[in-house]
Amino acid sequence: MSKNCLECNEKIVGREDKKFCSDGCRNAYNNKINKDSNNYMRNVNNKLRKNYRILSEANTEGKSKITKTKLLSKGFDFDYFTNILNTNTGNTYYFVYDQGYRFLENDFYMLVKKEY
Repeated sequence: MSKNCLECNEKIVGREDKKFCSDGCRNAYNNKINKDSNNYMRNVNNKLRKNYRILSEANTEGKSKITKTKLLSKGFDFDYFTNILNTNTGNTYYFVYDQGYRFLENDFYMLVKKEY
């Protein structure tokens, strides 16, 4: 019984459990499967990456303050975050992965980094 490559459908020579004829076919197949399935997903992931980069660059010390105006001028989008943390003291932090922020007052935000 002969098997064919999952990517190019060529005959596979070698081990019985092989699925691809070459590393190139294996990479091409996995890249197709793992790519963002549509533009919406790609756009959301791009916005999350941009927000993360902005927070990381503004918060080099692990804890800092910044104005809303400064975040917006850098292109930060407050609609995109990965999770919310409500503390026992009633504060709400919005996180983009390990970079978080919470509203203070007078248009200021506290930036924090969660350590794992």
